This record gives sequence, C-alpha cells and structure tokens, in this order.
Amino acid sequence: MASTTAAAAGNGSGSILPTHTTTAPPFRAHKDADLESTTRRRRRRCLCCCLLVTLVVLLVLAITLLVLFLTVLRVRDPTTRLVSTRLIGLSPRLSFPAMSVQLNVTLLITVAVHNPNPASFTYATGGHTDLTYRGAHVGDAEIDPGRIPSRGDANVTMALTLQADRFAGDLTQLVTDVMGGSVALEASTRIPGRVAILGVFKRHAVAYSDCHFVFGVTEMAVRSQQCSDRTKL
Repeated sequence: MASTTAAAAGNGSGSILPTHTTTAPPFRAHKDADLESTTRRRRRRCLCCCLLVTLVVLLVLAITLLVLFLTVLRVRDPTTRLVSTRLIGLSPRLSFPAMSVQLNVTLLITVAVHNPNPASFTYATGGHTDLTYRGAHVGDAEIDPGRIPSRGDANVTMALTLQADRFAGDLTQLVTDVMGGSVALEASTRIPGRVAILGVFKRHAVAYSDCHFVFGVTEMAVRSQQCSDRTKL
C-alpha cells in the first residue's frame, strides 16, 4: 500500500514539465517603419530632382528664345531704291456728256529692295501703291507677286497708272512745277506677305514704304527720292 502511493506520487511529479512563452522581437516593427520612412524620403527626393530639372530646362529654353528674339528674330527695316522708270502706256479717253478728255499714263517702275533679315519674305497678291500730288490721289499701282531672299536683294516691279485729270484740281501749281522743271510726288506702298525664319518659323508680315521723290520734267526720270521703310509682324 505504501509502495503504490509512493509510485503514484513519483508518477505525478514526473508528469509536470516546465513551459516557455515565445514573443516577437520588439525591433521588427521599428524596422518596418524605418523602411517605409526611407522609401518616402527617396520618393520625395526624386520628385524634387525632377522639378529642379524641369525648372532648369524651362529657364534655358526661355534664355534661348530671348537670345533668338534679340538677334535672329528681331525685324530690321528693309531699304528700297528706285532703279528705273519707263513709259509703257498712254491712253486718252473722251467722256460724255461733259466732253472732257482724260489722259492715263502708265509707267513701269522697278524698285530694288534689300532685306537685311535672316528671314525670306514672300508676297503673292494684294501689294498696292498709292500716288499723291499735293495731297490729291493721282495714281495707283498693283505689285506683282515675288520673293525677297533672306539677307539678299530683289527687284520689285509695278505698273503705275497716272490719271492726268486728277492733277486738274491744282492745275496752276502743276503748271508752275512743270515750268520749274520738277514735280514732287508722294508714294505710299503696302505689301502683305509671309516671312520664313530659318526655314521653319512662318509668320504673317506686312511691309510698308513711304517715299517722297522728285520727278524731273526735262530728263523724264526720277531726280531724287527719300523713303521710309518698315515691316510689321
């Protein structure tokens, strides 16, 4: 009886085993948080770099355009010079019922134009010249289509029609000028067209020319001229 109890007691004490509790390491959560923070900092740094590069590129582009505008794209005024004047038509006309005689004189005028710009100028139709004598409109001309090369020269031809009856409004002064050997006239020209800059950029442009010239009666040619030329984009 005593041995059975002792054996039972021995078996009871032998069945109790020590237990151990395992927990996750405390630094693992901190490691994940540091990794996420590092990723955010890298993304922020990349974004700042991209913005900085974009700003630098835009700044360089703006400086380049400014330099081009001040040097290449700046429009310089052309210069014109009258080359020749030739009589090509004389047409008298009798009007009824006033029974007045009208005389139209057609002159072929050639003007040399120098283009100092690095852009060619092409004009089709629409070029026009108005001729005035002491404020009165006495003639006009249509300008033939053409092209003026960049930094080059070209001749512009026009058929100028003078309406002699328009001079009658100041006939006394006209006779005085003719007897004096010279007649002063004013010519205003407008030529719309397109400019091609470096063969890439194309813009609409209008060339203007205001000329004062003296026509010599004896030599039947232009004796002197003074022009003011400009171009507007």
